[in-house]
Amino acid sequence: MTRLRLLLLPAALLCVAATPPAKPAPAKPAAAKAAPAKAPARPVAAAPAAGSFDATNPQGLMDLLGAAGAKVQTSRREEDSVFVAVTSTAASFSLQFAGCSPQGRACKAFLLDRALPRSAVTGAQINAFNQTSVMCRVYQAQGGEPHVAYSALVFKSMTRDDAATHLLAWQGCLADTADFLRDPVAYLANAA
Repeated sequence: MTRLRLLLLPAALLCVAATPPAKPAPAKPAAAKAAPAKAPARPVAAAPAAGSFDATNPQGLMDLLGAAGAKVQTSRREEDSVFVAVTSTAASFSLQFAGCSPQGRACKAFLLDRALPRSAVTGAQINAFNQTSVMCRVYQAQGGEPHVAYSALVFKSMTRDDAATHLLAWQGCLADTADFLRDPVAYLANAA
C-alpha cells in the first residue's frame, strides 16, 4: 500500500500543478469622485517577506523539521557541504546540503540518509528494491549496514509546501524500507 502511495505522489503533484488558479473576486466599483493627480510612481523592488522560506539556505529546511517536532543540529561543514543531525520520535537521520557557498548558503541540493538495522538482505535484493522505487535508494555502506537515501535539487523558487512534500516522500521512503527489510522476498513479490 505504501508503494502505491509513493508511485501516486508524482501523479498527484502533476494534478495539483494542472489545477487552474482560483478566480479573483469581482472588483468593487470605483468611487464617483475623481482622484487627485499624482506624480508617476517610481518602481520599488519588493523586499522579501520577513521569515520567508529559502530552500537554498539549510536553516529553512531545519526550521521546517523543527516545527514538526524534530531536534536539528548542524554537525559539521566540509568544503561546499553542510551536515545536519536530525532526531525525532519517528527516526534519526542525517541531512546533507551540497553545492553550498563558502558561507554555507545558496545550496544546490540536499540528501537525507538513514542507517538501517543490519539484516539478511542481499545485494541482489537491494538492487531489486532500487529498481522498484521511484524516490528511495538503499545502499550498503562500507561496514555492510544498509542505508536509505533520498535527494532533491533545491531552488530559490521552492516553497515551504514543496519542501514539506519532499519530507513526506522521505517518510514514505522510511516506511517502505522498513517493510522491505522486514521481509524482502514478500516486499519484492508485491512490488513487481
